[in-house]
Amino acid sequence: MEQLHYTDEYISKILRTTQTIAMVGASANWVRPSHFAMKYLQLKGYRVIPINPRAAGDTLLGERVYGSLAEVPEPFQMVDIFRNSEAALAITQEAISVAEEKQIKTIWMQLTVRNDEAKQLAEKADLNVVMDRCPKIEFGRLHGELSWSGINTKIISAKRPKVRISG
Repeated sequence: MEQLHYTDEYISKILRTTQTIAMVGASANWVRPSHFAMKYLQLKGYRVIPINPRAAGDTLLGERVYGSLAEVPEPFQMVDIFRNSEAALAITQEAISVAEEKQIKTIWMQLTVRNDEAKQLAEKADLNVVMDRCPKIEFGRLHGELSWSGINTKIISAKRPKVRISG
């Protein structure tokens, strides 16, 4: 298995040219990483359409949930896969089948998600592919928003704030 490497320019171009993301595996559970990533990406100006067959028809963070990529009535540029590596192949195959109609340009597989067969199929279909990365983390990293723990502390200092204990 080859090591994955993506240049900052490659990741930045994808994030810059994407306006709408279909997030496969989006969760209504606020403690799930997909929920947090969806909310963050929305706050950064992306429209994120949740895809989750069990929640189809519901609303999540102001967006209608769809059961599949084919059900989404409007175009989107990225498919963000928040499922396991094995599921990534079928999701990529579905994305390829609707890529022209939906205007899909990128297949993005989340942290720990890697499927080389899906990658090869997507690249053969002339789609960008990113594996084992999170667009939330990459956006924050490229825009200087993340601390060592992966969160935006909004503190511009290397020194820790003094904590006062009252009482």
